[in-house]
Amino acid sequence: EVQLVESGGGLVQAGGSLRLSCAASGFTFDDYAIGWFRQAPGKEREGVSCIDNSDGSTYYSESVKGRFTISSDNAKNTVYLLMNSLNPEDVAEYYCVAVFLAAGFYKWDDPYEYAYWGHGIQVTVSS
Repeated sequence: EVQLVESGGGLVQAGGSLRLSCAASGFTFDDYAIGWFRQAPGKEREGVSCIDNSDGSTYYSESVKGRFTISSDNAKNTVYLLMNSLNPEDVAEYYCVAVFLAAGFYKWDDPYEYAYWGHGIQVTVSS
């Protein structure tokens, strides 16, 4: 059974940092792309970042580029999202997502690309 478990969310002051973790199980890590989406109240889901574990390629939305860094620890089957310079626009529920690469992977920021979703974790930034 595929499982994605997020951790590391919480409350931080504007300008601060958080590191989200996504612990994956139930599949061969290197065969998947794993990413992060977020959804703020009243807004659509937004692709934040993704890493292709087969070759290490990374992707970022324009809104987080230069502030967020995605990384992968294959030995721990865990993907991390280091979020720096957080601001109130980053407040959202963050979801870890995964897709089996051999099934086709065309648009990293399309939520319908991803078959597997974690339960989500809240990130709150106080101004």
